[in-house]
Amino acid sequence: MNTPRAGGDPEALYARLAAATAGSAYRLRRTERGFDLVVDVPQSTRRVEVLHTYRVELLAREGTFTLTDVVRTRQHGSLAGQGLKVEIGRSRYRTWGTSPGGTRFSFSSSDGHRLIRGAAEELGWRERRPVTARAAVIAGIAGGLIALSTLIELAITFWL
Repeated sequence: MNTPRAGGDPEALYARLAAATAGSAYRLRRTERGFDLVVDVPQSTRRVEVLHTYRVELLAREGTFTLTDVVRTRQHGSLAGQGLKVEIGRSRYRTWGTSPGGTRFSFSSSDGHRLIRGAAEELGWRERRPVTARAAVIAGIAGGLIALSTLIELAITFWL
């Protein structure tokens, strides 16, 4: 196994993913800090379009990467029903059904995560949580500590 302790090779990772996604619904494109893996999520209606982007930022010197999901959902229809919703962070979902043309489909956002992580791990890259995920963990711990201290204060107040 190729382990980059002093750094990783972004070109090797990009080439590995390009080979893995060739002929599939996934599209790979370079960005300033790494690359995006993009896929149109199949829907059972023509009124909704979902574009799932797996944004990968590479820190080659450290041999690490961050993986962030950007999910764009566009609804078409009457003025009241139109709109664009963008979700950024970690998205895990599964969808299945029949397309307007009668073709059965299924999609899992975890498939893209596994594809990227598998290729990266084979080349020795390590995943770092994005800043938003680290902030969420800190907020969760802080909230838990506040709740715990509140329960302790209530116990002391009402039982003494």
